[in-house]
Amino acid sequence: MNLTAVNQSDVCQEYWCPGRSVSLSVYVILYVATAAVSLLTMCGNLLVIFSVSHFKQLHTPANILILSLAVSDLLVGVAVMPFHLTLLIESCWISGPAMCSVFNFVNFQATSVSVHTVALIAVDRFLALSSPFFYSEKISPTVICIATLFNWLFSLIYNFILLFVNGNFTDVMCPGVCVSSVDRVSSFIDLLIVFLMPCTLIIILYTHVFVIAKRHATAIRALQVHNRTESSKNRVSDKSERKAAILLGILVIVFLLCLLPYYICSLVIPYSNADLFYVRDVAVIFFLLNSTINPIIYALFNPFFKKSLKLIFTFQVFNKDSSRMNVL
Repeated sequence: MNLTAVNQSDVCQEYWCPGRSVSLSVYVILYVATAAVSLLTMCGNLLVIFSVSHFKQLHTPANILILSLAVSDLLVGVAVMPFHLTLLIESCWISGPAMCSVFNFVNFQATSVSVHTVALIAVDRFLALSSPFFYSEKISPTVICIATLFNWLFSLIYNFILLFVNGNFTDVMCPGVCVSSVDRVSSFIDLLIVFLMPCTLIIILYTHVFVIAKRHATAIRALQVHNRTESSKNRVSDKSERKAAILLGILVIVFLLCLLPYYICSLVIPYSNADLFYVRDVAVIFFLLNSTINPIIYALFNPFFKKSLKLIFTFQVFNKDSSRMNVL
């Protein structure tokens, strides 16, 4: 998650633990909603992780990237979402300074890995459509595993330097406070690396993917001119083209809608005299919900994963050699 430049004295004044300002019923509802969203995030991503790991037919380059995305989103559901939503409810950090250090590091690590993995998925889809022969020969599961490992290691080193080496983060804070404060230059660099560059790449590549997919569909229709079943096949082709366009639109739009509000707040708040922290809190909720939505968009809408989920929920995965079952 992008860092926001914060003045320490202002932080202490603003985040001092207030009393509960809502009724008990609202308080309970908020915690029930927090638990439900966190469990949904964990369960959705666990299903994706198990499906890709268990069924050998799903051990493809694209699915390895989906697996990496699910692992990072699972970390959000386990170690970030419950604590951050609790912080929003209580308006106070109640888990102690040690847990604050773990929370911040996992938060930054999971966020950067997730965003960069989505960018790698865009690169994978672009290469698969634009250079199918090169992709089939050069882009193996081993290559994608190496790229995924590099992504995690880069994020690990980058976030360790950002949070601990340069002294931005400290456990010596006011009671009830868990923040990471950096100067505006570091905040902008983080914004550039974690959001602007990967998102620009995602938009450009997915635009090319859409254009290529449309070109392929047009070429297929042209080859069917003398076919007796031309009209019916064209209808199928048109339907597939529309589905591809809709899916690509969902991928990009949902991703940007979830992340963009928070990063806009990160840019605006340090330079604004207005009280925008409540707006930022709402943006954080959308930011976190991206980890809940990702398994639905990238996996559960996929017919292969639907079949694997059916095998899981009917307990057929406990059969002998279930990992070799046909899910395609």
